[in-house]
Amino acid sequence: MLERKVILSNKDGLHARAAAMFVQVANKFSSNVYIEFDGKRVDGKSIIGVMSLGAFAGEEIIIITNGVDEEKAMEELTNLVTENMKDII
Repeated sequence: MLERKVILSNKDGLHARAAAMFVQVANKFSSNVYIEFDGKRVDGKSIIGVMSLGAFAGEEIIIITNGVDEEKAMEELTNLVTENMKDII
């Protein structure tokens, strides 16, 4: 199991489009994916779960991956959240 704290980079946080992108990437992997924010843990493969966190730009979330491809999942999801979501409206 891997855990990594990351800061949300896009201006609107995990809103609908960003949450959908996160879930799409998470679902590429067989590993379990979770996000923790403000004491709440949700399934990172569930759009409803991810959006329910209400995490905004500049806030810290914890990404958790657990499974056979956990390292690759963590790498891609971390890169998505910290770099590739910066310009999403």
